[in-house]
Amino acid sequence: MHDAIEQSRATRWATLVCYGSMTGIAISVNLVPVYLTTFSEVFGGPAGLTEEQLGRIPAVVFAATVVGILISGPLADRWGAKRFAMLGNALTVVGLCMLAVSLSYGMLLAAGAVMGLGGGVLDMILSPIVCALHPHRRGRILNWLHSFYCIGALGTVLAASAALRFGVPWRVLALGISIVPVFVLVGFAPLALPPLVHESATRTRVAWLFREPFFLAALLAIGLCGATEQGMSQWLPAYAERTLGYSKAVGGLALAGFSIGMIIGRVTAGYFAHHARPRTIMLAGCTGCVLGYGAACFAPLEAAALAGCVAIGFTVSCLWPTALGVAADRFPHGGASMFGLMTAAGNIGCFAMPWIIGVIAHHLTLRIGLAAVTLCPLLLAGLVLALTAPPPSAD
Repeated sequence: MHDAIEQSRATRWATLVCYGSMTGIAISVNLVPVYLTTFSEVFGGPAGLTEEQLGRIPAVVFAATVVGILISGPLADRWGAKRFAMLGNALTVVGLCMLAVSLSYGMLLAAGAVMGLGGGVLDMILSPIVCALHPHRRGRILNWLHSFYCIGALGTVLAASAALRFGVPWRVLALGISIVPVFVLVGFAPLALPPLVHESATRTRVAWLFREPFFLAALLAIGLCGATEQGMSQWLPAYAERTLGYSKAVGGLALAGFSIGMIIGRVTAGYFAHHARPRTIMLAGCTGCVLGYGAACFAPLEAAALAGCVAIGFTVSCLWPTALGVAADRFPHGGASMFGLMTAAGNIGCFAMPWIIGVIAHHLTLRIGLAAVTLCPLLLAGLVLALTAPPPSAD
């Protein structure tokens, strides 16, 4: 009885530390968008950085995230999860310190790459850890885990908005906020984590996964999820300021509203995970995203367009963790390698779409660049329908 209580406490503490680590990923991803226009002024000279150069900043962060995922995923199955969780937090701290002392656009990109590398290691390892801790409720626990990404994003955006409001330099904020991954790093030190694949089971080989059409479709699906989410998240403050005519502070608050919507959406999706089919949840999210992007780009009133931007936070929130949960249920012995491949595919969408938006904005307008993202939830909805269609009858 005593051992069972101690094990339950250890599981709860390990889960909480994983939740805290998700905030580290959020810091590395969401601090940069709030300061895009500031970086343009600081590192771009009198003319400022071009739209493509601005889009390249989050693209580098997410490209490094993919590299971190692909390198660490296969190794985590062999060497264990704990050291990679600690490594990811350490890299996030180093990247934030590099950001604080950046003196050129190149140094800014390098800092973003280190933060992205740390975020990638964490993004790869946290989902299989919580699935190993809670093997019988993967869908719910993954939505709740990823809701803490949104909580971290909200905290980051509010801190950055407050810094802008009260004149706190962004370099000081980057140093100050690095204390969060430091605390989480210390929290991981005493933990004893379970194996990512049950000891009595054989881990599903990567080569076998790539021969499964369902897994290939799942990779494409989560890539579209990432593109739909980060297309708006990375450009929302700049879009609010440059296209809709709002101040930097309002742009930051709009991103905070986006994050609040994601928190509410993921907690809600986690609650309904046992009451609604993943198909229903994802189709509802896709429909909401199409409507949200339509309002954000084509609403006649600036306030309505900004509301559409914020609403996408709620509608897109369920897509990524639900896609992960579907893959985890379909391939329960995939281990860190499977989660790494899924997360890498999702982050390819995350880094490609902000850059694509920047390229379109450079040649046309930012409004048209964001409108192009609407294709992603439309394609995702079609993919979900195809994957869940009933088999043809024998007649």
